[in-house]
Amino acid sequence: MDIHTEEAVVKLILHGGNTRKEAYAAITAAENYKFEEATSHLQKAEVQFLEGHAWQTKLVSRRNSEQEITPSFLLVHGQDHLMTAQAELNLAKQIVKQYVKQSELEARIKKLEEET
Repeated sequence: MDIHTEEAVVKLILHGGNTRKEAYAAITAAENYKFEEATSHLQKAEVQFLEGHAWQTKLVSRRNSEQEITPSFLLVHGQDHLMTAQAELNLAKQIVKQYVKQSELEARIKKLEEET
């Protein structure tokens, strides 16, 4: 594995990890009904994922050039790390939406209880 491929793989792992960290921070914020904070974390996670994806695109585009790379365990691990982070980000977005809905329903119930 050449130095450029190694750097790209490290970037896949780095940005994948950052994506996951922000996605889980968004869930934690949503659990506490801090939805602006949750949204901010989701936006940061999206940026991290896109940066990682850009590195993945660089690797894939080398496949059709004279600098073709040989797949390795580390390369597969890096790509798997990034794609798993994408799945977790998508799930985190859905979980945050559910907490928003829960908060709205709780507010409606409270209002109805106060009216009676």
